[in-house]
Amino acid sequence: MEEKYNPKDIEKKWQEYWERGNLFSVTEDSSAPKFYCLEMFPYPSGRIHMGHVRNYVIGDVIARYKRMRGFNVLHPMGWDSFGLPAENAAIKHKVHPAKWTFENIDYMKSQLKKLGLSYDWGREVATCKPEYYKWNQWFFLKMHERGLAYKKASSVNWCPSCDTVLANEQVIDDKCWRCDSVVIQKELEQWFFRITDYAEELLKDADSLSGWPEKVVTMQRNWIGRSEGVEVDFRIADLEKSIRIFTTRQDTLYGATFMSIAKKHPLVEELIKNPPSPPFDKGGLGGFTPASLMKDIESLSEDPEKKEGVFTGYYAENPLTGDKIPIWVANFVLMEYGTGAVMAVPAHDQRDFEFAKKYDLPIKEVILPGEKSLESGVGAIHESPLQAFEEDGTLVNSAQFSGLPSKEAREKIADHIEQKGLGKKVVNYKLRDWGISRQRYWGTPIPVIYCPSCGIVPVPENELPVILPEDIVFKGKGASPLSEAKHFINTKCPKCNSSAKRETDTMDTFVDSSWYFIAYCFGGNDKISFSSELLTPNSKLSYWMPVDQYIGGIEHAVLHLLYSRFFTKVIRDIGLIEINEPFTSLLTQGMVIKDGAKMSKSKGNVVDPDFLINKYGTDTVRVFCMFAAPPERDLEWSDQGVEGAYRFLNRVWGLAYKYSAEVRKCGSAEVMETVISELTDLRTSALLRKTHQTIKKVTGCIERDYHFNTAIAALMELINEITSFNSKSDTDREVLSFSIRQMILLLSPFAPHIAEELWQQTGEKESILKESWPVWDEEIAKEEEIELVIQINGKLRGKIMIPAGLDDDAVKEKAFADPKVQELLRGKTLKKIVVVKGKLVNIVV
Repeated sequence: MEEKYNPKDIEKKWQEYWERGNLFSVTEDSSAPKFYCLEMFPYPSGRIHMGHVRNYVIGDVIARYKRMRGFNVLHPMGWDSFGLPAENAAIKHKVHPAKWTFENIDYMKSQLKKLGLSYDWGREVATCKPEYYKWNQWFFLKMHERGLAYKKASSVNWCPSCDTVLANEQVIDDKCWRCDSVVIQKELEQWFFRITDYAEELLKDADSLSGWPEKVVTMQRNWIGRSEGVEVDFRIADLEKSIRIFTTRQDTLYGATFMSIAKKHPLVEELIKNPPSPPFDKGGLGGFTPASLMKDIESLSEDPEKKEGVFTGYYAENPLTGDKIPIWVANFVLMEYGTGAVMAVPAHDQRDFEFAKKYDLPIKEVILPGEKSLESGVGAIHESPLQAFEEDGTLVNSAQFSGLPSKEAREKIADHIEQKGLGKKVVNYKLRDWGISRQRYWGTPIPVIYCPSCGIVPVPENELPVILPEDIVFKGKGASPLSEAKHFINTKCPKCNSSAKRETDTMDTFVDSSWYFIAYCFGGNDKISFSSELLTPNSKLSYWMPVDQYIGGIEHAVLHLLYSRFFTKVIRDIGLIEINEPFTSLLTQGMVIKDGAKMSKSKGNVVDPDFLINKYGTDTVRVFCMFAAPPERDLEWSDQGVEGAYRFLNRVWGLAYKYSAEVRKCGSAEVMETVISELTDLRTSALLRKTHQTIKKVTGCIERDYHFNTAIAALMELINEITSFNSKSDTDREVLSFSIRQMILLLSPFAPHIAEELWQQTGEKESILKESWPVWDEEIAKEEEIELVIQINGKLRGKIMIPAGLDDDAVKEKAFADPKVQELLRGKTLKKIVVVKGKLVNIVV
């Protein structure tokens, strides 16, 4: 064994050993409990950053620990490799997205291997490969069969200068990222997945996600946004039409003084084309024409904060009061939400209040704070409010419902509306169907054909995958490159064999990541195969799913996780799996912070993982990332912290070197455990006790909440104890050897390369990966004595050593027997005594 710690040679040696022995490859084994550990797969952007390193090392520590605990561990990795950056690179650097992507994958894969991550690379997936995206298309067809995939008109970001659709990420301050032109909204026919069909189940099953952070579950619930209310029809005066609204605040219906409808509401065009009779006066300007009114509507600001509107000239009838209230087109009402129309109650909605003030519309109070309404009396007239009162209160000016508290009034008004046939109680969701169409090239082609005779025709399953053509010209302007690829577009209708056209939109890349965790179960891209036979107790999916531990950033708390949950339920309903949820436990790791900000190229505060690995070694980087902060907290970068981790590993190496001959002499780990178990007279040994306490502490830190920082701190304490241990006899040397071996085993998930090398140096022939996790002896781990803190009125007044395990009465007796405490209590009246077991006594006088 060399005296100097040389991480570069050691890490290269053991990485080659693991790969050569295929030690992380795994297959189904019904005799062993399974553990599926998964980190969110990366987009192959070119290089990994410290955020990646932290994420993947967290997962690797868990995977290595679980293997040593006897679990059959699946720990795969792959690439979320479709997406806009590759297309932008093609435009900027004149390189094909496929070439750019696969070169990045190769480089990033080499970086991940340098981190010593225990991945089963045989299961690697890349979502841009036809073997993978074939199944995106298959899922689309299955959803289409079930009515879960459909097409409708929807708005997109459009750059008139570049003549192209822009992704949300390409719109910066309402302008095109490329040419700085103002971006407008344009309506296009697009494909959607009907995720709203699963809204109630997604919400209900959120209650079962006990292994997820509560804040993430709350974000999911809020995104789904279930609300109970009523739908009510407001009849349009002079037209045989009505406007339907949804409200959760039916207790404010008596205060509706105008209607607001979206610019894209289907009634707008009809209202403009059929002016009311007689002609109305448009704001004192003397009439209007349909063309001028439409021009006013189209010129409304896209910014809802500006609260602009145009009066249509029509009035709607409040179904409860019979009052006629004006119908306005308002820019803050969106067709995508609710019914595209709202009843405006300016006294009790701040947005409506500001709009009413701007256009001098009536404000009618129908709810007052409880005390004020009681003092003023039902039906009292109040001065115009200075702002909307949006809370619950007591109803006024609300006919027979006046005097009721808001909650009771909502229930009774909802019943009244249904009894009178004015509307109905409904449940609505904020969640909207998932628009999957992207007018981009680098994505999964949507498997649909348009036939002049047959209409929309899904591509037959036996013709999948619809291959994304690679001989494409990227101009950076105009429509998607696919729309100009005649050899791709022109095809035959599968039904009638006449000339037809292919869909040129590609799928949202969230589709790729919504089921990749299932793809790993098959064993890689070329092994994916869904069939009805899969739903058997012995199938790969039945064995591995669900993912036991999922790890990723909080930024994916809503969309990726929600879409994955949706896909899992759809796949279940297709009959391929039985589980309801994909991820049993979720860990959302914090960010890596440097100089007070998240590491990013734009801020110039990025630390290159390759530089750190070359300077200190992979194990140092791993230990620092795990020691600097608990996984769920942000990690504050510290160069001194990295140096500290390096010094710690050097201490470990130095200690193992110093005692290497004695450890080898004492025999194998198996022999040592037998010897130590027979040394009953050594139960008083401080080092032996500390070793068992450390095993217990490290195991608990990992099992309870993955607080690896406190686990490593416990190992540091054990190192200190070993360093100061003075061995004088053979039994002392046996205890020392045992402690060093246990320390190496405990260190191995965090710093696997140095642990492998040191394990070999102790004389062991097998990889440390094949060793079992240490087990502590509760009796040996017990302290013989503990330090008891004594407080008087919460202030420290003394410390004494007492036997461990005393009951509360005995602890009090020991505290009162201390001479210093007796002196301080002389002449005082005792009020109470608080005992915190094993820690302190607080005497209150």
